[in-house]
Amino acid sequence: MLIGIPKEIMYKENRVAALPETIEKFKKLGFDVIVETKAGLGAFTDDDAYKKAGAEIAADAAEVFNKSDVILKVKEPQFNEQFNKHEIDMLKENQTLITFIHPAAPSNHEDVKKMQARNITTFTMDGIPRISRAQTMDPLTSMSAITGYKAIIIAAANFPKFIPMVGTSIGMIKPANILVIGTGVVGLQAIATGKRLGGVVKAVDIRPDARKEAESLGVKTVGFDAPSEMVIGEGGYAKALTDEWLEKEREALKPLVAESDIIVLSALVPGEVAQHLITKEMVETMKPGSVIIDVSIDQGGNCEMTDPGKELIHQGVYICGIKNIPGSLPVHSSWLYANNLYYFVENLFKDGADGNKADEFDMDDEIIKDSLVTHKGKLYHKGTLKAMGLNDH
Repeated sequence: MLIGIPKEIMYKENRVAALPETIEKFKKLGFDVIVETKAGLGAFTDDDAYKKAGAEIAADAAEVFNKSDVILKVKEPQFNEQFNKHEIDMLKENQTLITFIHPAAPSNHEDVKKMQARNITTFTMDGIPRISRAQTMDPLTSMSAITGYKAIIIAAANFPKFIPMVGTSIGMIKPANILVIGTGVVGLQAIATGKRLGGVVKAVDIRPDARKEAESLGVKTVGFDAPSEMVIGEGGYAKALTDEWLEKEREALKPLVAESDIIVLSALVPGEVAQHLITKEMVETMKPGSVIIDVSIDQGGNCEMTDPGKELIHQGVYICGIKNIPGSLPVHSSWLYANNLYYFVENLFKDGADGNKADEFDMDDEIIKDSLVTHKGKLYHKGTLKAMGLNDH
Protein backbone atom coordinates (compact mmCIF):
# COMPACT_ATOMS: atom_id res chain seq x y z
CA MET A 1 0.00 0.00 0.00
CA LEU A 2 1.39 3.38 -1.03
CA ILE A 3 1.06 6.53 1.09
CA GLY A 4 1.32 9.83 -0.77
CA ILE A 5 2.47 13.17 0.65
CA PRO A 6 1.70 16.14 -1.63
CA LYS A 7 3.11 19.61 -1.02
CA GLU A 8 0.57 21.88 0.72
CA ILE A 9 -0.77 24.63 -1.55
CA MET A 10 -2.84 26.75 0.83
CA TYR A 11 -1.49 30.30 1.10
CA LYS A 12 1.25 30.52 3.76
CA GLU A 13 0.85 26.83 4.69
CA ASN A 14 4.39 25.64 5.39
CA ARG A 15 3.58 22.44 7.25
CA VAL A 16 4.03 18.99 5.76
CA ALA A 17 2.11 15.81 6.58
CA ALA A 18 5.15 13.55 7.00
CA LEU A 19 8.77 13.97 8.05
CA PRO A 20 11.70 11.58 7.54
CA GLU A 21 11.25 10.12 11.04
CA THR A 22 7.61 9.20 10.32
CA ILE A 23 8.53 7.89 6.86
CA GLU A 24 10.84 5.42 8.58
CA LYS A 25 8.01 4.36 10.90
CA PHE A 26 5.61 3.86 7.96
CA LYS A 27 8.22 1.72 6.21
CA LYS A 28 8.46 -0.51 9.29
CA LEU A 29 4.68 -1.04 9.11
CA GLY A 30 5.07 -2.21 5.51
CA PHE A 31 3.94 0.96 3.71
CA ASP A 32 5.73 2.51 0.78
CA VAL A 33 5.76 6.31 0.71
CA ILE A 34 5.94 8.82 -2.13
CA VAL A 35 6.63 12.49 -1.36
CA GLU A 36 6.18 15.40 -3.76
CA THR A 37 9.46 17.20 -4.41
CA LYS A 38 10.00 20.18 -2.10
CA ALA A 39 7.01 19.16 0.07
CA GLY A 40 9.08 19.62 3.22
CA LEU A 41 10.94 22.82 2.38
CA GLY A 42 8.56 24.98 4.45
CA ALA A 43 9.58 22.90 7.47
CA PHE A 44 13.25 23.01 6.42
CA THR A 45 13.37 19.37 5.31
CA ASP A 46 14.82 18.62 1.87
CA ASP A 47 14.25 15.79 -0.61
CA ASP A 48 17.51 14.08 0.29
CA ALA A 49 16.35 13.59 3.89
CA TYR A 50 13.15 11.93 2.64
CA LYS A 51 15.14 9.69 0.27
CA LYS A 52 17.43 8.58 3.08
CA ALA A 53 14.32 7.66 5.10
CA GLY A 54 13.14 5.42 2.25
CA ALA A 55 10.64 7.62 0.40
CA GLU A 56 10.27 7.93 -3.36
CA ILE A 57 10.35 11.55 -4.58
CA ALA A 58 7.64 12.53 -7.06
CA ALA A 59 8.12 15.24 -9.67
CA ASP A 60 4.78 16.89 -8.91
CA ALA A 61 1.45 16.57 -7.12
CA ALA A 62 -0.22 14.77 -10.03
CA GLU A 63 2.23 11.88 -9.69
CA VAL A 64 1.52 11.62 -5.95
CA PHE A 65 -2.26 11.58 -6.45
CA ASN A 66 -2.08 9.14 -9.37
CA LYS A 67 0.10 6.56 -7.65
CA SER A 68 -1.07 6.60 -4.03
CA ASP A 69 -3.65 4.48 -2.20
CA VAL A 70 -3.73 6.83 0.80
CA ILE A 71 -3.14 10.59 0.69
CA LEU A 72 -1.97 12.37 3.84
CA LYS A 73 -2.41 16.14 3.90
CA VAL A 74 -2.47 18.98 6.39
CA LYS A 75 -5.34 21.12 5.09
CA GLU A 76 -8.59 20.45 3.22
CA PRO A 77 -8.33 20.06 -0.59
CA GLN A 78 -7.60 23.29 -2.45
CA PHE A 79 -7.54 24.46 -6.07
CA ASN A 80 -4.15 23.57 -7.59
CA GLU A 81 -3.20 26.40 -9.94
CA GLN A 82 -0.28 24.46 -11.43
CA PHE A 83 -2.67 21.92 -12.93
CA ASN A 84 -5.70 24.24 -13.13
CA LYS A 85 -7.54 21.58 -11.19
CA HIS A 86 -9.01 21.16 -7.71
CA GLU A 87 -7.28 18.60 -5.52
CA ILE A 88 -10.61 16.79 -5.16
CA ASP A 89 -10.57 16.21 -8.92
CA MET A 90 -7.01 14.91 -8.64
CA LEU A 91 -8.16 12.22 -6.20
CA LYS A 92 -9.17 8.81 -7.56
CA GLU A 93 -12.31 6.83 -6.82
CA ASN A 94 -11.89 4.65 -3.69
CA GLN A 95 -8.74 6.52 -2.68
CA THR A 96 -8.40 7.43 1.01
CA LEU A 97 -7.73 11.01 2.11
CA ILE A 98 -6.69 11.82 5.68
CA THR A 99 -6.41 15.50 6.56
CA PHE A 100 -8.12 18.38 8.33
CA ILE A 101 -11.42 18.70 6.45
CA HIS A 102 -13.57 20.63 8.96
CA PRO A 103 -16.59 19.05 7.25
CA ALA A 104 -19.24 20.67 9.44
CA ALA A 105 -18.21 24.19 8.38
CA PRO A 106 -20.75 25.46 5.79
CA SER A 107 -17.94 26.66 3.51
CA ASN A 108 -16.77 23.03 3.12
CA HIS A 109 -20.14 21.33 2.52
CA GLU A 110 -19.91 21.35 -1.27
CA ASP A 111 -16.46 19.78 -1.18
CA VAL A 112 -17.69 17.08 1.21
CA LYS A 113 -20.63 16.29 -1.10
CA LYS A 114 -18.27 16.12 -4.06
CA MET A 115 -15.94 13.66 -2.33
CA GLN A 116 -18.97 11.62 -1.26
CA ALA A 117 -20.28 11.51 -4.86
CA ARG A 118 -16.86 10.44 -6.16
CA ASN A 119 -16.62 7.50 -3.70
CA ILE A 120 -13.56 8.92 -1.96
CA THR A 121 -12.99 7.76 1.61
CA THR A 122 -12.16 10.70 3.84
CA PHE A 123 -11.11 11.01 7.46
CA THR A 124 -10.94 14.37 9.20
CA MET A 125 -8.26 14.91 11.80
CA ASP A 126 -10.49 17.35 13.69
CA GLY A 127 -12.79 14.41 14.43
CA ILE A 128 -10.40 12.54 16.71
CA PRO A 129 -12.23 11.97 20.04
CA ARG A 130 -10.55 13.29 23.16
CA ILE A 131 -10.00 9.92 24.81
CA SER A 132 -6.81 8.65 26.42
CA ARG A 133 -6.17 6.07 23.67
CA ALA A 134 -6.30 8.79 21.01
CA GLN A 135 -3.99 11.33 22.66
CA THR A 136 -1.06 10.64 20.36
CA MET A 137 -3.34 11.00 17.32
CA ASP A 138 -5.08 14.22 18.36
CA PRO A 139 -3.83 17.21 16.34
CA LEU A 140 -6.52 19.51 17.72
CA THR A 141 -4.62 19.43 20.98
CA SER A 142 -1.12 19.61 19.48
CA MET A 143 -2.03 22.36 17.01
CA SER A 144 -4.10 24.26 19.57
CA ALA A 145 -1.09 25.02 21.76
CA ILE A 146 0.61 26.58 18.74
CA THR A 147 -2.54 28.44 17.69
CA GLY A 148 -3.15 30.00 21.11
CA TYR A 149 0.44 31.23 21.34
CA LYS A 150 0.55 32.61 17.80
CA ALA A 151 -2.91 34.21 18.02
CA ILE A 152 -1.57 36.64 20.62
CA ILE A 153 1.57 37.28 18.57
CA ILE A 154 -0.59 38.10 15.51
CA ALA A 155 -2.74 40.35 17.67
CA ALA A 156 0.32 42.19 18.99
CA ALA A 157 1.65 42.67 15.45
CA ASN A 158 -1.62 44.27 14.33
CA PHE A 159 -2.41 46.23 17.50
CA PRO A 160 -1.41 49.91 17.11
CA LYS A 161 -0.49 50.32 20.78
CA PHE A 162 1.70 48.75 23.45
CA ILE A 163 0.32 45.63 25.13
CA PRO A 164 2.16 46.01 28.49
CA MET A 165 2.07 48.97 30.82
CA VAL A 166 4.93 51.23 29.77
CA GLY A 167 6.36 54.17 31.68
CA THR A 168 7.52 57.09 29.56
CA SER A 169 8.82 60.60 30.22
CA ILE A 170 5.38 61.89 29.21
CA GLY A 171 3.40 59.60 31.46
CA MET A 172 2.26 56.02 32.02
CA ILE A 173 0.76 54.04 29.14
CA LYS A 174 -1.99 51.69 30.28
CA PRO A 175 -1.81 47.98 29.43
CA ALA A 176 -4.10 46.48 26.80
CA ASN A 177 -7.28 44.66 27.82
CA ILE A 178 -7.26 41.13 26.37
CA LEU A 179 -10.38 38.96 26.34
CA VAL A 180 -10.09 35.23 25.63
CA ILE A 181 -13.38 33.49 24.84
CA GLY A 182 -13.11 29.72 25.15
CA THR A 183 -10.50 28.36 27.56
CA GLY A 184 -9.61 25.02 26.04
CA VAL A 185 -6.03 24.35 24.95
CA VAL A 186 -6.04 27.32 22.53
CA GLY A 187 -7.48 29.68 25.09
CA LEU A 188 -5.16 28.64 27.91
CA GLN A 189 -2.09 29.18 25.72
CA ALA A 190 -3.47 32.55 24.58
CA ILE A 191 -4.02 33.53 28.22
CA ALA A 192 -0.48 32.54 29.19
CA THR A 193 1.06 34.37 26.22
CA GLY A 194 -1.08 37.48 26.74
CA LYS A 195 0.06 37.61 30.37
CA ARG A 196 3.70 37.21 29.35
CA LEU A 197 3.32 40.22 27.07
CA GLY A 198 1.94 42.25 29.95
CA GLY A 199 -1.71 42.52 28.99
CA VAL A 200 -4.64 42.58 31.42
CA VAL A 201 -6.29 39.27 30.53
CA LYS A 202 -9.85 38.19 31.19
CA ALA A 203 -11.35 34.87 30.13
CA VAL A 204 -14.83 33.55 29.37
CA ASP A 205 -15.99 29.95 29.20
CA ILE A 206 -19.42 28.43 29.73
CA ARG A 207 -17.92 25.40 31.53
CA PRO A 208 -17.08 25.74 35.26
CA ASP A 209 -14.08 23.37 35.08
CA ALA A 210 -12.63 25.28 32.12
CA ARG A 211 -12.97 28.54 34.06
CA LYS A 212 -11.07 27.00 36.98
CA GLU A 213 -8.21 26.06 34.64
CA ALA A 214 -8.08 29.64 33.38
CA GLU A 215 -8.12 31.00 36.93
CA SER A 216 -5.17 28.73 37.77
CA LEU A 217 -3.15 30.89 35.36
CA GLY A 218 -3.95 33.93 37.47
CA VAL A 219 -6.60 35.62 35.33
CA LYS A 220 -10.10 36.77 36.07
CA THR A 221 -12.92 34.72 34.54
CA VAL A 222 -15.96 36.76 33.66
CA GLY A 223 -19.26 36.75 31.90
CA PHE A 224 -21.65 33.93 31.56
CA ASP A 225 -23.19 31.19 33.74
CA ALA A 226 -25.64 28.56 32.57
CA PRO A 227 -26.92 25.20 33.89
CA SER A 228 -24.26 22.53 33.45
CA GLU A 229 -26.60 20.26 31.48
CA MET A 230 -26.95 23.08 28.94
CA VAL A 231 -23.26 23.71 28.40
CA ILE A 232 -21.28 20.50 28.98
CA GLY A 233 -21.27 17.80 26.33
CA GLU A 234 -19.45 14.49 25.83
CA GLY A 235 -15.99 14.28 27.36
CA GLY A 236 -16.38 17.58 29.17
CA TYR A 237 -16.37 19.61 25.97
CA ALA A 238 -18.62 22.59 25.40
CA LYS A 239 -22.10 21.91 24.12
CA ALA A 240 -23.82 23.98 21.43
CA LEU A 241 -26.19 26.43 23.11
CA THR A 242 -29.84 26.71 22.20
CA ASP A 243 -30.83 29.96 20.48
CA GLU A 244 -32.26 31.28 23.76
CA TRP A 245 -29.07 30.64 25.75
CA LEU A 246 -26.87 31.82 22.89
CA GLU A 247 -28.63 35.17 23.02
CA LYS A 248 -28.10 35.30 26.79
CA GLU A 249 -24.39 34.72 26.32
CA ARG A 250 -24.20 37.50 23.74
CA GLU A 251 -25.88 39.87 26.19
CA ALA A 252 -23.34 38.94 28.86
CA LEU A 253 -20.47 39.45 26.41
CA LYS A 254 -21.54 42.87 25.11
CA PRO A 255 -19.90 45.02 27.83
CA LEU A 256 -16.79 42.82 27.84
CA VAL A 257 -16.39 43.15 24.07
CA ALA A 258 -16.83 46.93 24.20
CA GLU A 259 -14.01 47.38 26.72
CA SER A 260 -11.56 44.95 25.07
CA ASP A 261 -8.56 45.95 22.98
CA ILE A 262 -7.78 42.40 21.84
CA ILE A 263 -10.16 39.43 21.62
CA VAL A 264 -9.16 35.83 20.91
CA LEU A 265 -12.11 33.63 19.90
CA SER A 266 -11.73 29.88 20.37
CA ALA A 267 -15.13 28.65 21.56
CA LEU A 268 -15.83 25.40 19.74
CA VAL A 269 -17.96 22.29 19.94
CA PRO A 270 -15.86 19.43 18.48
CA GLY A 271 -16.99 18.54 14.96
CA GLU A 272 -19.78 21.13 14.81
CA VAL A 273 -20.22 24.57 13.33
CA ALA A 274 -18.88 27.31 15.61
CA GLN A 275 -21.57 29.53 17.10
CA HIS A 276 -21.50 33.27 16.42
CA LEU A 277 -20.91 34.81 19.83
CA ILE A 278 -19.94 38.26 18.55
CA THR A 279 -22.29 40.10 16.21
CA LYS A 280 -21.62 42.96 13.81
CA GLU A 281 -23.25 45.36 16.28
CA MET A 282 -20.90 44.17 19.05
CA VAL A 283 -17.84 44.68 16.83
CA GLU A 284 -18.99 48.25 16.21
CA THR A 285 -18.87 48.99 19.95
CA MET A 286 -15.11 48.32 20.03
CA LYS A 287 -12.55 51.12 19.87
CA PRO A 288 -10.85 51.75 16.49
CA GLY A 289 -7.51 49.93 16.50
CA SER A 290 -8.92 46.96 18.42
CA VAL A 291 -8.13 43.44 17.24
CA ILE A 292 -10.18 40.22 16.93
CA ILE A 293 -8.37 36.95 16.22
CA ASP A 294 -11.02 34.36 15.32
CA VAL A 295 -9.19 31.05 15.51
CA SER A 296 -12.44 29.08 15.35
CA ILE A 297 -12.83 30.08 11.69
CA ASP A 298 -12.09 26.58 10.38
CA GLN A 299 -15.48 25.61 11.84
CA GLY A 300 -17.25 28.79 10.76
CA GLY A 301 -15.99 31.36 13.28
CA ASN A 302 -17.25 32.89 16.53
CA CYS A 303 -17.61 36.37 15.01
CA GLU A 304 -20.24 36.82 12.32
CA MET A 305 -18.01 39.34 10.51
CA THR A 306 -14.99 37.05 10.11
CA ASP A 307 -14.15 36.26 6.48
CA PRO A 308 -12.70 32.70 6.27
CA GLY A 309 -9.03 32.79 5.34
CA LYS A 310 -8.98 36.59 5.13
CA GLU A 311 -8.07 39.66 7.17
CA LEU A 312 -10.37 42.69 7.17
CA ILE A 313 -10.91 45.99 8.95
CA HIS A 314 -14.43 47.04 9.95
CA GLN A 315 -14.82 50.52 11.37
CA GLY A 316 -11.22 50.45 12.50
CA VAL A 317 -11.37 46.97 14.07
CA TYR A 318 -8.95 44.42 12.62
CA ILE A 319 -10.63 41.00 12.26
CA CYS A 320 -8.36 38.07 11.48
CA GLY A 321 -9.77 34.90 9.91
CA ILE A 322 -6.45 33.28 8.95
CA LYS A 323 -7.15 29.55 8.68
CA ASN A 324 -3.70 28.05 9.09
CA ILE A 325 -2.09 29.75 12.06
CA PRO A 326 -0.03 26.64 13.00
CA GLY A 327 1.49 26.82 9.50
CA SER A 328 3.41 29.90 10.63
CA LEU A 329 5.40 27.74 13.08
CA PRO A 330 6.10 24.95 10.57
CA VAL A 331 8.97 23.15 12.26
CA HIS A 332 7.28 22.29 15.54
CA SER A 333 3.79 22.02 14.04
CA SER A 334 4.95 19.63 11.28
CA TRP A 335 6.73 17.44 13.82
CA LEU A 336 3.63 17.25 16.01
CA TYR A 337 1.14 16.76 13.17
CA ALA A 338 3.24 14.22 11.25
CA ASN A 339 3.42 12.07 14.38
CA ASN A 340 -0.33 12.48 14.99
CA LEU A 341 -0.93 11.19 11.46
CA TYR A 342 1.45 8.28 11.90
CA TYR A 343 -0.34 7.03 15.02
CA PHE A 344 -3.73 7.53 13.33
CA VAL A 345 -2.68 5.47 10.29
CA GLU A 346 -1.18 2.80 12.56
CA ASN A 347 -4.56 2.48 14.29
CA LEU A 348 -6.56 2.69 11.05
CA PHE A 349 -4.62 -0.17 9.46
CA LYS A 350 -4.30 -2.30 12.57
CA ASP A 351 -2.73 -5.25 10.76
CA GLY A 352 -0.21 -3.12 8.89
CA ALA A 353 -0.02 -2.29 5.20
CA ASP A 354 -0.29 -5.92 4.08
CA GLY A 355 -2.96 -7.02 6.53
CA ASN A 356 -5.79 -4.64 5.64
CA LYS A 357 -7.72 -3.88 2.51
CA ALA A 358 -7.48 -0.18 1.68
CA ASP A 359 -11.24 0.32 1.96
CA GLU A 360 -12.10 -1.82 5.00
CA PHE A 361 -11.90 -0.38 8.50
CA ASP A 362 -12.90 -1.31 12.04
CA MET A 363 -16.17 0.62 12.22
CA ASP A 364 -16.54 -0.29 15.90
CA ASP A 365 -13.39 1.69 16.73
CA GLU A 366 -14.47 5.01 18.27
CA ILE A 367 -11.51 6.86 16.77
CA ILE A 368 -12.23 5.61 13.25
CA LYS A 369 -15.98 6.08 13.59
CA ASP A 370 -15.77 9.67 14.86
CA SER A 371 -13.25 10.82 12.25
CA LEU A 372 -14.81 9.13 9.20
CA VAL A 373 -16.52 11.64 6.90
CA THR A 374 -17.29 9.85 3.62
CA HIS A 375 -16.95 6.20 2.64
CA LYS A 376 -18.34 4.22 -0.31
CA GLY A 377 -20.70 7.03 -1.29
CA LYS A 378 -22.13 7.61 2.21
CA LEU A 379 -21.75 10.55 4.58
CA TYR A 380 -21.02 9.44 8.16
CA HIS A 381 -19.78 12.46 10.11
CA LYS A 382 -22.38 13.37 12.75
CA GLY A 383 -21.52 17.05 13.03
CA THR A 384 -21.71 17.43 9.26
CA LEU A 385 -25.03 15.62 9.01
CA LYS A 386 -26.38 17.93 11.70
CA ALA A 387 -25.00 21.04 10.00
CA MET A 388 -26.48 19.99 6.66
CA GLY A 389 -29.85 19.26 8.27
CA LEU A 390 -29.69 15.58 7.29
CA ASN A 391 -30.76 12.57 9.34
CA ASP A 392 -27.99 10.50 10.86
CA HIS A 393 -27.18 7.20 9.12
